[in-house]
Amino acid sequence: MNIEGAKVTMNKSAEGAYVFFTALENFEQLMPENTQKFEVDGDSFLFALKGMPEIRLVLNEKVEFSKVSLGAASSKLSFTLSAHIDEVSDTSSEVQLKFEGDFNPMMAMMVKKPLTSFIDTLTENITKV
Repeated sequence: MNIEGAKVTMNKSAEGAYVFFTALENFEQLMPENTQKFEVDGDSFLFALKGMPEIRLVLNEKVEFSKVSLGAASSKLSFTLSAHIDEVSDTSSEVQLKFEGDFNPMMAMMVKKPLTSFIDTLTENITKV
């Protein structure tokens, strides 16, 4: 299952956006208002949204100034969340979030709507940074 957020402009250079996404504590600024827990631990962070289980994401790929990818820490759910960065100018870049998950059809049907909403919220909050 693949979910792509809209491409949005971030008021940071590609390098600035890359630095922002590799500093995991910055993801707290992007989280929805109903986030009940957010903890950074080294190269990973744990978050919980109201009424949802806790999820730990691990920094697993960095391509300098163009991509930052996080993966699920749990082997029960296999997915990645990547920020793709394209430089527009010295002071702005275009960012697109992409979610890729390997779920069975029943699970995919259950999580597609809330995940799409989550990606949309993260994307909207990128424009506010």
